[in-house]
Amino acid sequence: MTLLSEIFEQPTCLRRLLEKRVRVEAIAEAIRSKNIQYVFLAARGTSDNAGRYANYLWGAENGLPMALATPSLFTYYQKPPRLNGALVVGVSQSGKSPDIVSVLEEGRRQGCLTLAVTNAPDSPLAACADLVLDIDAGVEKAVAATKTYTAELLALGMISAALKNDEAMWQDLQNLPGWVEEVLKQDEAIARMAQRYRYMEQCVVLGRGYNYSTAFEWALKLKELTYLIAEPYSSADFQHGPIAMVVGGFPVLAVAARGKVFDSMLEMISRLRQVHHAELLVVSDDEHALGLAQSAIPLPSGIPEWLSPLVGIVPAQLFACHLTQAKGYDTDTPRTISKITETH
Repeated sequence: MTLLSEIFEQPTCLRRLLEKRVRVEAIAEAIRSKNIQYVFLAARGTSDNAGRYANYLWGAENGLPMALATPSLFTYYQKPPRLNGALVVGVSQSGKSPDIVSVLEEGRRQGCLTLAVTNAPDSPLAACADLVLDIDAGVEKAVAATKTYTAELLALGMISAALKNDEAMWQDLQNLPGWVEEVLKQDEAIARMAQRYRYMEQCVVLGRGYNYSTAFEWALKLKELTYLIAEPYSSADFQHGPIAMVVGGFPVLAVAARGKVFDSMLEMISRLRQVHHAELLVVSDDEHALGLAQSAIPLPSGIPEWLSPLVGIVPAQLFACHLTQAKGYDTDTPRTISKITETH
């Protein structure tokens, strides 16, 4: 099965990308040479979720305000905003989506430094960028992105470490492939767990902080592969109304890694179990959080919060893959969608 094999390729892909430290440090030096005031990032689909990760990481670790682009302003409306002082970044697996390319083209026209993070260094996106970081994940044949997503996250993490010139961050990054390998050892257990949810038709997916991106990416994989109605939320936003939909047995999937927002996630998980009697599937590195779940997927201990999205998404990918099989669907070619989507 292509999708499952690509999920298992991730430790190798991450190690290969980590070998590009010199290239990433050169990119960081080029960024530092400019008077960058903020980052303007354009992406779609899975890559948009990588942008959500950068929104937290580059803001927290590098002090860079982030703006996520609205590409339609550059294409249909043809009224792009002023980008003075911006680093304009395009994140795209294929580098072929015209609307993402148009954002970098406009950034260059306005005199901004432009950066492409892509798996296709010969793509139109790379061609219009001043700086290119090839994530080098290899050919990804399955329609649902897995290894290119974690490679995009790693690329953004490496840039953060290089901009900050933080050796401790680089050391943490070196541990990443091993943590992912530890999670992959749970493949058979997750496959058995997926059978419990074979008839699930709707769910919500919760995350917060760095793992806000994980909630969106997990929900996207469920939508793409299993055709579920899977709605992602910040646990904070979820309290502002949507929690009213939860009744006994309603499925809630949550990523609750230890860190600054963990206590708020734990409070939400406890409330959902004890008050709303939800059906909980929890991915966490905390025993208390795991103990509240009917279905628990433990993460390795010692993962820094800023790297938890790169590890926490892997059991979510496995769960989506095995649930697709349990439902009798094709994991490699979901209905009505294709690998490359060229939006304008």
